[in-house]
Amino acid sequence: MNLDSISNVRLAPALGWTAGLAITVIMIGFAIAVVVVHMRSKGHSDETLWSCIRRCAICLVIAALALTPSTITSTTSRAINTTDIIVATDVTGSMAVNDAHYGSENTLTRLDAAKKAVDDLTDIYENSSFAAVRFGVSATLDVPLTPDTWAIRSWADGLKPEPTSVSTGSSLDSPIDPLLVTLKSIRQAHPEDHIVLYYISDGEQTDAKSRRTFSSLRQYLDDAFTIAVGSPEGGQVPEIKATPDDHSHSSLGTGSTTSEGWVTDPSTGQPGISKMNVENLKTIADEISGKNIVLDATHRLDKRSVASASRRFRTIETPKRRDRVTPVVWPLSIILAVLLTMELAAWLSLTRRQL
Repeated sequence: MNLDSISNVRLAPALGWTAGLAITVIMIGFAIAVVVVHMRSKGHSDETLWSCIRRCAICLVIAALALTPSTITSTTSRAINTTDIIVATDVTGSMAVNDAHYGSENTLTRLDAAKKAVDDLTDIYENSSFAAVRFGVSATLDVPLTPDTWAIRSWADGLKPEPTSVSTGSSLDSPIDPLLVTLKSIRQAHPEDHIVLYYISDGEQTDAKSRRTFSSLRQYLDDAFTIAVGSPEGGQVPEIKATPDDHSHSSLGTGSTTSEGWVTDPSTGQPGISKMNVENLKTIADEISGKNIVLDATHRLDKRSVASASRRFRTIETPKRRDRVTPVVWPLSIILAVLLTMELAAWLSLTRRQL
């Protein structure tokens, strides 16, 4: 046995230190008593020196077994923390405005830019889980947390702007309640995970009611981003007509929709102009201790634009060292069995002589 093996031997009483020490002290006391009795009865008893040694050895082996000699083996494991991405996407009527850009000069609707952003998020966080919330006049959790990126891509591809007939004005705070419930449940189920929120909208708030703060979400988030789609110049809002499929799903458009003219501004009687409001999104980002990213002709969501998140929150491995205690009692057990067998044989031999 080398020195390293000896240094890894420890005492780890199987019955606990209190019981182990008590048994050890008692057995050592018995061993001393055996020696004392042998010395005092020397010449007056048929007990041999070998019998005395054997009985002392039995007591000492039992004492050693009570202390349970063990080897300590150190192992290193890696705890993996995964990332959970929560995507909240605006589907109000203004998201149908055709004034957005996504890393090129090509113009597309704001909702189409949001769809491309969601697709890119699944590439950036390829080893992560996703949940999806859409919001307009109301909000709903469409996709619970899942590692299936294909489910998130399909969800994004099927998003439609809500029909104009159900719109009561854009309210940026409508997803707060479902987000709060979702984030809390994820944090409770996966306390070691990193949770990142992506809130995608044009930032337009037309509801007359005061917007609620998003600060209640901050306690469950490790990072957050608001993503602005659209343009400062804005564009006309198409009037979206609901089809039977829309009514069969919910007030948020999930079926096919068609455009019929433009939404009219009641104050002017002319087609209304919807403009991207970056300041609203920056304020929301501040409330959740996050950052705002504006998507335009030169910016899209990629690993550079969210570098601080994609490298930090993809997959984190934390090494943890553990010591495994392995009792080594079999050599002592063999010795004890041999000694007890010899003691039994000696007792049987003595009994026969006395018959």
